[in-house]
Amino acid sequence: MRLSEGVRRFVRFAAVGLVGTAAHYALLIVLVEVIAAPPVLGAAAGFCLGAVVNYGLSRVWVFDSDRGHLVALSRFLLIALMGLGWTALLMLLLARMAGLHYLVAQLLTTALVLFWHFAGNALWTFRRQVE
Repeated sequence: MRLSEGVRRFVRFAAVGLVGTAAHYALLIVLVEVIAAPPVLGAAAGFCLGAVVNYGLSRVWVFDSDRGHLVALSRFLLIALMGLGWTALLMLLLARMAGLHYLVAQLLTTALVLFWHFAGNALWTFRRQVE
């Protein structure tokens, strides 16, 4: 993969993340504000929608993957779960131990975990299968 192709993929991956986040928050707000669902239910439903959006767009638009859905989705969710672990660890280190404001810590964490998600999905989840 040429450098420009890798940069293009990364930019697309970040854009997909923004779309998935927007879908997450939109569903959360509709469920809580319009339907009066409990916030935890709205957040969980929004997270699921965001994950589906991220998986679908990453598979097709970012990586153009030919890997089967069962394997790819399992790997995608494992990478996401590991990203949650990285998020918790980095927030502990940056906010609690280093004393950064939690929003600054979250911004740094988000940027670092974005690279984790991109690398994990590019190199493992959606990597082209060798024939």
